[in-house]
Amino acid sequence: MHNLDITPFSHDHIFGQDERRSGETRTLVVIAITAVMMILEIAAGILFGSMALLADGLHMGSHASALTISAFAYYYTRRHAQDARFNFGSGKVNSLAAFASAVMLVLFALVMVWESVQRFFSPVPIGFNQALVVAILGLVVNGICLVILGGGEHSHDEHEHRHGDEHHDHDPKHKDHNLWSAYLHVAADAMTSVLAIVALLGGKYLGQNWLDPFMGIVGAALVVNWSWSLLRSSAAVLLDMQAPEEIREEVRKAIESDGDSRVCDLHVWAVVPGIYATGIVLVSSRPLDTEHYYKLLPKRLGIVHATVEMRRCSSDALNAR
Repeated sequence: MHNLDITPFSHDHIFGQDERRSGETRTLVVIAITAVMMILEIAAGILFGSMALLADGLHMGSHASALTISAFAYYYTRRHAQDARFNFGSGKVNSLAAFASAVMLVLFALVMVWESVQRFFSPVPIGFNQALVVAILGLVVNGICLVILGGGEHSHDEHEHRHGDEHHDHDPKHKDHNLWSAYLHVAADAMTSVLAIVALLGGKYLGQNWLDPFMGIVGAALVVNWSWSLLRSSAAVLLDMQAPEEIREEVRKAIESDGDSRVCDLHVWAVVPGIYATGIVLVSSRPLDTEHYYKLLPKRLGIVHATVEMRRCSSDALNAR
């Protein structure tokens, strides 16, 4: 029995997860800024009696915790990128951290609602001038953090994947759930700061002190709404849900483009956001080598792992389908 060298046909499942992403450094910078501002706003909210400002500080505290989770996820993903226990690399740690962050956002929103309702029934004196200064400072800091995070939706880290003898390049600009969750946390806090400023101005110049706890409730509602999209997106990756219909249709049309094959079963799912694996079962009267079908897959879809199962049938049966 001869020893067969399978090295040329093997490939890794790292998908660039061992590289340090730009989002990791940006997240660490934002954590430091957020922690300092959190302490300042909580202290000012208690000292000046502003619920809106205290809610803003508590919310910023949730961001500091969530951003720390994001930073740890980046580190863990890099350290374990080559760990063979992960079937398709460690990239899903990114989505797991994002899901946890979204849950934290919802929980802190509920705390904001509870505290605001209590202030409706038990109002406290508010030091408007001092609270306004801190709230405006908080908004400025959040704006700076949003600029540092740079939009939060895409990571521009380039990575490549080698499959067999062919070198595949795919679009590196895929959504980074970890960075997106960090961006959402800061964006939500910026909105809370805006609401706090509106509430404080209304109380100072119009005597409408009820705006302070009311804006706390409005801010909580906005946070829950924004969290929902992140929960859905990250859960779809964690649960291996099917890729969008347009991607599956492109795969189907590409495989069937040779005219002698029909896809009878197709699964496309994300191994990390924007990077996909696929399992294809096809029938053909003249099945070709699997490499032929690999080459038919559009490279721009970001499919880095494909399993093709072929079943033979007569040409008459194929044409009758």
